[in-house]
Amino acid sequence: MQDLNGLATGIGSLPFKEADEALGLIFKHTPQIPFWPQLPKRDIREQMVAQFSEGLPCIKVSKKGVFFDPQDKENELKNFYERIISKDLEYFKISRDFALGLYAFQKKLSDSDLGDVLFIKGHIAGPFTTAAGINDEKGIALLHDEVFMQAIVNTLTMKALWQIKFLAGFSKPLIIFLDEPYLGCFGSAFTPINREDVIKRLSELTQEIKSDRVLCGVHCCGNTDWSIFTDVTSIDIISFDAFSFLDKFVLYADNLKRFIGRGGIICWGIVPTQEFTGNEAPDMLVERLKQGLNSLVKKGLDKDLLIKQMLISPSCGIGTLEASKSEKIFRLLSQTSSLIGKNL
Repeated sequence: MQDLNGLATGIGSLPFKEADEALGLIFKHTPQIPFWPQLPKRDIREQMVAQFSEGLPCIKVSKKGVFFDPQDKENELKNFYERIISKDLEYFKISRDFALGLYAFQKKLSDSDLGDVLFIKGHIAGPFTTAAGINDEKGIALLHDEVFMQAIVNTLTMKALWQIKFLAGFSKPLIIFLDEPYLGCFGSAFTPINREDVIKRLSELTQEIKSDRVLCGVHCCGNTDWSIFTDVTSIDIISFDAFSFLDKFVLYADNLKRFIGRGGIICWGIVPTQEFTGNEAPDMLVERLKQGLNSLVKKGLDKDLLIKQMLISPSCGIGTLEASKSEKIFRLLSQTSSLIGKNL
């Protein structure tokens, strides 16, 4: 694997209604690992759970959000599994109405000189975040329904595979992130899932999409038990909020040592998003990265490997922020990335 040394990328959502505006920001500030933008302010169908809901049985999207409609459940499940068994990727495609930025991204790639591009990044919602965001007819989250939880895993797998095919024509390795903000609650009394189920579901999904040309990442912007990700051997990248939870993350040094040792990559979400004030400076963020690295090195991790296997990003998606902040956040990101090679 090529040394990464703090290359910059983004998480997904941006606060624009026009795809071209979002892509201008992406290709300016993350040119080596560009990603397609989710545009939740453009349409409710571009919000995280809704965006990847097409093809899910009994799931409908309206102006009010995503809802469960069980009226024809038996037939919908029958048709669904016929599509799964036949590996009908086109049935599970992410349509233009649900992801305008994805289609604009493909066109931008087609029209651009990709000489500096090292990876192309895509994403899907994670299965636990998706299941927690949809309630059944009784108002109970689909997390509790074994049949629909499995259907969600299958759907997201197919959408990832379709996305890989959609972006495969550019002869660049791909990165596919699973966005799992819900797992930031893992371990609390309010999170009704167990460790074994998390590892099983994430393993099932990532094993299907991982290949020599596709790296699988997981992004969680909250504080969680990070060993649930290091223990999934088909996860290549762990993305976390390094601005807010650095001290919590380094507590998992033993797990991270094994993860880094097998070639795992850490994406440090070092540029704040919700906490962004405009007073942050690149040297301040590099200093925070140093603190995290030093903590891990003291616990036995190899500093050179940590840097070689380091990406940086904003701490989370910025789709809910004011558009005026996005340029500042991404400029800070690229400036911080350029300092890493000289200062870590």
